[in-house]
Amino acid sequence: MELSFGEIAEAVNGRLIGGDANARVRGVSTDSREAIEKNDLFFPLIGKTHDAHRFIQDATLAGCVNFVVSREDAAPADGSANVILVADTTRALQDLARFCLRRLDLKKLAVTGSTGKTTTKEMLAHICGARYKTAKSPANMNNEIGLPLSILRMEKGAEALVLEMGMYRAGEIDLLADIVRPNVGVITNVGTAHIENFENGDGIRDAKLEISGYMGPRDTLIVNATGDGAAELVARAAGPYGLIKVGNTGKSDFILSGVKSDNEKGISFFLEHGEEMRRFFLPILGIHNATNAALAVAAASCVGISMEEAAKRLNKFNLSSKLTGKNGMKVIDDTYNANPDSMRAALDMLETVRGIRKVAVLGDMNELGERSVEYHRQIGAYAAKKGVNLIIAVGEKAAGIAEGAREAKPALDVLHFETKDDAWGEMKGILTAGDVILVKGSRGMAMETLVKRILE
Repeated sequence: MELSFGEIAEAVNGRLIGGDANARVRGVSTDSREAIEKNDLFFPLIGKTHDAHRFIQDATLAGCVNFVVSREDAAPADGSANVILVADTTRALQDLARFCLRRLDLKKLAVTGSTGKTTTKEMLAHICGARYKTAKSPANMNNEIGLPLSILRMEKGAEALVLEMGMYRAGEIDLLADIVRPNVGVITNVGTAHIENFENGDGIRDAKLEISGYMGPRDTLIVNATGDGAAELVARAAGPYGLIKVGNTGKSDFILSGVKSDNEKGISFFLEHGEEMRRFFLPILGIHNATNAALAVAAASCVGISMEEAAKRLNKFNLSSKLTGKNGMKVIDDTYNANPDSMRAALDMLETVRGIRKVAVLGDMNELGERSVEYHRQIGAYAAKKGVNLIIAVGEKAAGIAEGAREAKPALDVLHFETKDDAWGEMKGILTAGDVILVKGSRGMAMETLVKRILE
């Protein structure tokens, strides 16, 4: 990004209230604690509990001279800064990302879904790197702030851009899709994540389909045609764009078969498209990742990358390993977030790792609405049937996990603790060499603190 201050004022529907319209801007910042360059543009965002306008002085002291503000009284008063006044700084950040993206000639690919979207995004970006200089959204910068920042910070000269789109409520993906206008969209699945914010699963499905709202005849939507609710998703996915279905039957355009796990070495599968069938191997855990990979291969085909090229790239795909070994134990750190679908996938992953004893440390799953107790009990029962030797449920809601496990398998060792501190007080005395330990829970549970203690 390199724009004049005057161009930025026009792009964000703002008014220049101080400084030089010809001043050049080459970067953006929304956090005064970050390293800020002289040519960066600072957006003081206003959230539910904070107003970053109060950090403008800190940004100034760090060397920043360019600001977009919604409070004129918060702007530097000595005339030394370039300042644009807008009605809403968050909207201005989004408008600037939209403006910059429209000026670029690059392939735009976006991924959403209840689970697997981050992994699929990483796979897709890795595959695209075979042919294009590829930029991607880092980590989980997938919301109304993270996505525009990803666009504005992407490396100069990018030929392909792969972005992740997350949501909590209806309309959020529509906003992101309007900014990006993707050429290729991917829906990994439709599950129960954030269901408390919707009347039912149909609402979640329709919210995911918002990714296609700005697609035209030259664009393509990729959907997962397997699993619960897949038939409804496929039926509702039709539009003026191309539609590619990825599944395990002959009704799909990309047909997935022969999925196998080679324990900790990785997974393999076959993918058939048209008259071509090819074997894939990925050096990562979890057979559920075969579907994520197939979706990524299908999406990459839309930008001219063959299955042969994709297979070569995925053979060297190196997602940061969730499996860590120490003191004779193996720890699967899957603590970023949790919902019933991702919990089941994580328990499937635990089943494939060799060890003397399998231990599942499972925290609360949030935002599940009125069926929360039922969902937690179902996960407890599922864990009990997957060969887990010890279940440690952590949190108030996780009591349902313990109850479901005990009901499904009365002889199973099951413990429940209200807090992580209480859980650790017991865990540190019973975990031992040979254990394979899965740790997972919703973001609000911060289950990674238990992973840290185990590894220490």
